[in-house]
Amino acid sequence: MRIFHKYQPLLIAKHVKGFFSGRLYIHGRGAFSYTMGLLVMPENAKARHKETVLEINRLIAQMQIPSATA
Repeated sequence: MRIFHKYQPLLIAKHVKGFFSGRLYIHGRGAFSYTMGLLVMPENAKARHKETVLEINRLIAQMQIPSATA
C-alpha cells in the first residue's frame, strides 16, 4: 500500500499506471484500490471520493494517448 501525504494527481496517476493493481491512501481523501491500471470506484463512494477517482482516471487516459510529434 502506497501512502501519499499530499494530493498530487499526476504523481498518483503515474503510480497507478505503473504498478497496475494494488491499494493506495491519499491523506485527506481516503483509501483507494486500483486494478488494470485504473482506480476503482467503490460502491458507497462519497462525492469527494468520486471526484478523485474520475480525475486520476482521466489523467491516466491522457497519458495513454500518443502525442503527435512533428
